[in-house]
Amino acid sequence: MKKRLYRSDDNKIIAGVFGGIGEYFDIDPTLLRLAYILVAVITAIFPAVVGYLIAWIIIPKRPTASGETKAEEATATAI
Repeated sequence: MKKRLYRSDDNKIIAGVFGGIGEYFDIDPTLLRLAYILVAVITAIFPAVVGYLIAWIIIPKRPTASGETKAEEATATAI
């Protein structure tokens, strides 16, 4: 089975971007977050924030077993 990059539902602080990248590359997401903070400070924060927002948009949420995301399941259950 092909390995895919998804945002993490389990290991997330804002959107699960670093949690998903950490799961994909088998790296501790905390180290990725610390490196991100260092890069953000060095680059005057704006480019790092834009990069994170782009990653948030591009990296899909992990689908559940039924193929729906948790947000879609919550919406379906609420209706």
